[in-house]
Amino acid sequence: MGLTHLDDHGRVSMVDVGDKEITRRIARAGGTITMTPETYAAVMDERIKKGSVLATAKIAAIMAAKNTAQTIPLCHPLPVDHVVVEFFPDEERHAIEVQAEVRVTARTGVEMEALHAASVALLTIYDMCKAMDRTMVIGGICVLEKSGGRSGSYVRTGKE
Repeated sequence: MGLTHLDDHGRVSMVDVGDKEITRRIARAGGTITMTPETYAAVMDERIKKGSVLATAKIAAIMAAKNTAQTIPLCHPLPVDHVVVEFFPDEERHAIEVQAEVRVTARTGVEMEALHAASVALLTIYDMCKAMDRTMVIGGICVLEKSGGRSGSYVRTGKE
């Protein structure tokens, strides 16, 4: 399977999804941000001066999922049915894993919306905490699973 965003002459092109079947599509993506123990404690205790970090990151992730086509040039605008954003704090590593699941009923996949949501949630955490900790590291952003559409289902095994 070749790159879908290139035409027969190798030029960038938006994929024509007009003939694809409308199906229920779900994608979940995630990533992690690590920080100092002091910053982690401040986030968990809601002591960051800008406000509730995780509540703000959740809103940012939902907004990002709904606006992916305005950021990623060749993405189709999708009618987002639902966005679920979850945070998994890891006190031992002073890290927060973010997972975003996006659901649509559409002609094309929703992986970019899930990736965009998870990424923006992580960036929002960084932005809200940067005055306290510039050493934070964001990483591991990936699609965790997807279902629906012609290519079928995918579940990340962690061995990729």
